[in-house]
Amino acid sequence: MGSAAPRVLLVGCGNMGGAMLRGWLAGGFSPDGFTAFDPRLEEAPAGVRLLRELPVGETFDAILLGMKPQGLGEAAPQIAPLAGAGAIVLSMLAGVELATLAGHFPGAGAIVRVMPNLAVALGKSPVGLFAEELSAGQRETVDRLMAPLGQPEWLANEAILHGFTALAGSGPGFVYRFLDALGAGGEALGLPAEQAARIALAMVEGAVALAAQAGESPATLARRVASPGGTTEAGLAVLDHEGAMAQLVAKTLRAASDRSEEMARS
Repeated sequence: MGSAAPRVLLVGCGNMGGAMLRGWLAGGFSPDGFTAFDPRLEEAPAGVRLLRELPVGETFDAILLGMKPQGLGEAAPQIAPLAGAGAIVLSMLAGVELATLAGHFPGAGAIVRVMPNLAVALGKSPVGLFAEELSAGQRETVDRLMAPLGQPEWLANEAILHGFTALAGSGPGFVYRFLDALGAGGEALGLPAEQAARIALAMVEGAVALAAQAGESPATLARRVASPGGTTEAGLAVLDHEGAMAQLVAKTLRAASDRSEEMARS
């Protein structure tokens, strides 16, 4: 792809595909390089071509699979003619392994599994990546496409994607649940509900920003915040009692990872 603008076909432009598209546009990619195929999408961002049927005889640098995983079998025969040697197939399809994708797109130049979360729209998502064989040029192309979306993370093997999905893909849902619990806890202490929610969000935003630039582990930062005999130490004692919080988080991530594995087997 070099320095030329990428030509990307999005097959399905729903929540995640749409978020990636917004991230690319916000990152400086030209909208006329993107084609969105989605029969149900009412409107695409300005300058992005929106199609109700897949194009015929066109070439793309990358094809992003953004449909539901269960729709792959029906859609693949129509997509395969577009996935030639010059195209990299980027699959966001949870649980669909490379071997299955290779069977559907035997002529593709490369196939890469991609696991983002919705923060790609802001350029703030970890993006898990795995491919078995990529040339240096293909990897450069993928890196260039992923860079505006957040933090690309190449994974050592395909099995790790299940854990990545639990931590980075499902993780925002767990953070939102924690935020909701913080707000509810503040309300229980006498703060008005809306005010408690605002304070919780601002507090977490500030804490994460500090952690990102501190250069120290979260465990170290927690110790720094907790003065001996102080309020923070009293609260941490509850979270740390018999490893309560660590065990809860581990069980939460394990459940999400196990479900990802179940989806891959189905």
